[in-house]
Amino acid sequence: MPGSDRIVRPATSTAVAAPRLLDRVRLAVRVRHYSPRTEEAYVTWIRRYILFHGKRHPSALGPAHIAAFLSSLATTGRVSASTQNQALSALTFLYRVILGIELGDLPTVVRARQPQRLPVVLDRAEVRLVLDRLRGAAWLVAALLYGAGLRLNECLELRVKDLDFARDQIIVRRGKGQKDRATVLPAMAKERLLAHLGAVRRQHEADLHSGFGRVVLPFALDRKYPEAATDWRWQFVFPAARICTDPRWSPPARYHLHDSAIQRAVASAARLAGVSKRVTCHTFRHSFATHLLEDGYDIRTVQELLGHRDVSTTMTYLHVIKRGGLGVKSPADRL
Repeated sequence: MPGSDRIVRPATSTAVAAPRLLDRVRLAVRVRHYSPRTEEAYVTWIRRYILFHGKRHPSALGPAHIAAFLSSLATTGRVSASTQNQALSALTFLYRVILGIELGDLPTVVRARQPQRLPVVLDRAEVRLVLDRLRGAAWLVAALLYGAGLRLNECLELRVKDLDFARDQIIVRRGKGQKDRATVLPAMAKERLLAHLGAVRRQHEADLHSGFGRVVLPFALDRKYPEAATDWRWQFVFPAARICTDPRWSPPARYHLHDSAIQRAVASAARLAGVSKRVTCHTFRHSFATHLLEDGYDIRTVQELLGHRDVSTTMTYLHVIKRGGLGVKSPADRL
């Protein structure tokens, strides 16, 4: 039918309706404990691939069709290299895991160019200016992004039990690459963080009194530990204002703050502070790494705190430390 999103499937002899393809993708992603963002990205790219080829079922397509789609992303879509690689990962997952088809070598693909960009870094005065224009939970989140080098999703997914005030450290659970790591708990945020946790605990107790008080748990922990969902230690440090009633997380539970709320607050604070650089939540993480290197900390230490798999990723910050380009002193300054 015109305008229909129905995928044209090859004829089958079975009378039992099989699960929809994208539903199978979602289930396979969740079984492997990939992040919700990865799930949405994979489903989006697979849907775009199907639409690109006239809604034909992927099992009727092959490597040449994948190459044509990826090439169009680079030539017509003008996407970045990382975006093109993400699309390839989604299609590889579709064929290998869902359809059980090994693709082998793809025909020649027009590759998107990988730009070599330096991260945007704030100096210490600029960090202070932005923080001074944030309030409440947004201030605390930004303080941890800068003071502990956290990614935004890592910060928002923190549980009460992940904060160790006695040892001044934060444990990041299932960070990028599903790796745990320890990082520093900044002393400048401790007092406000303790006051914030007091308010969160009062809210949690009120929820329990009202018959709620559950929190979304990772994996199958709610089945393994039935009481954990209402345990104070498992509550989010930055809970959402409303209880989530999404059937995927049933029964009703409190989720963490949405990342868009913090992103908007940081962008607004940077604008009010008059900072001319493009400031995002990730800018605080870049600034954390750069300032540690400027303070003389070993690059391997910074790598561990950031959770980088390869030290070459951390070495990017050597190009933006406050010593001029590549740490060179300009000969003009000797005149």
